[in-house]
Amino acid sequence: MPSSPASTVPTLTVSEAAASQALPTHRDIEQAALRLAGHAIHTPLLRSPALDQLTGARVLIKPETLQRTGSFKFRGAFNKIRRLVEEGPKPKAIVAFSSGNHAQGVAAAAALMGLPATIVMPADAPAIKINNTRALGAEVIAYDRYRQDREQVAKKLAEERNAAIVRPYDDPDIIAGQGTIGREIAADALALGLTPEIALVPCGGGGLIAGTGLALKHALPAIKVYGCEPVGFDDTKRSLEAGQRVANAPDARSICDALMAATPGELTFAINRRQLAGGLAVSDDEVMRAIAVAHNLLKLVVEPGGVVALAALLTGKLDFKGRTVALVLSGGNVDPEIYARALALAG
Repeated sequence: MPSSPASTVPTLTVSEAAASQALPTHRDIEQAALRLAGHAIHTPLLRSPALDQLTGARVLIKPETLQRTGSFKFRGAFNKIRRLVEEGPKPKAIVAFSSGNHAQGVAAAAALMGLPATIVMPADAPAIKINNTRALGAEVIAYDRYRQDREQVAKKLAEERNAAIVRPYDDPDIIAGQGTIGREIAADALALGLTPEIALVPCGGGGLIAGTGLALKHALPAIKVYGCEPVGFDDTKRSLEAGQRVANAPDARSICDALMAATPGELTFAINRRQLAGGLAVSDDEVMRAIAVAHNLLKLVVEPGGVVALAALLTGKLDFKGRTVALVLSGGNVDPEIYARALALAG
């Protein structure tokens, strides 16, 4: 499905005055790193000679597929929930809404902090994500993503249960937690004697790339950070081009279930509009090929939404030849049927 022109979908303004008061800083990322120490995995920065040869770039791979719960989301969730518990007042429970990866991150983080968690999840979320969330001890409440407002469902539950809502991306503590990824990339790259010139980061609501970009730009001011999105859900790309938040068309569909936010977050876009070099959109077919490449060359299992940065690299959305490129593989919780289909298509 082609991108929807900005003129055909709603635009939303950013309240810069309000947003700027709550925007996280590099200091917040450093504090998040201290909270996460001993709980989150410092995932490695990998090299692949075969991928370098295929793309003509020096590629640094950050596999958050190896993170606790199989995606980067644990970082932000744990940072938020630990701060709620330790800085008080401590909530009686946690409520979140998510298509799956934030759900698992919240479920794991809440359990570690001794709090019950209830997650509002789309009824059509991949079964592996629903089952994993329940296995981590959370209650799952299903909703229809095309007919119900998940935030309203979560708000009602939180009021009934005297619970705190942990949002998936538009929260300073969530953004700061995700920013520890950029902090690790910069430190590990410099330890290897390499200076990334370009960073490719998956982008849904924008929390991952907002935090990661903050940390990368602090350590490597010249780096160019690009958001990678599925075609049809490339709202951050189109919002950057329009200069204001642009919503996706309501009939948009993608196999990238982790990246189907309706529009960029208010806080995340206030950050991303200042620090991103642009956005790159990839098709579902390009995503499927990238899943197979990750399997065959990197020996990593990556879900559709988690592989969009690699897809952008493989399809040459920019001129990467001779450049040092850092990319994030953000999650590995893939539906087995989709994974098998991706490998079969690669033949």
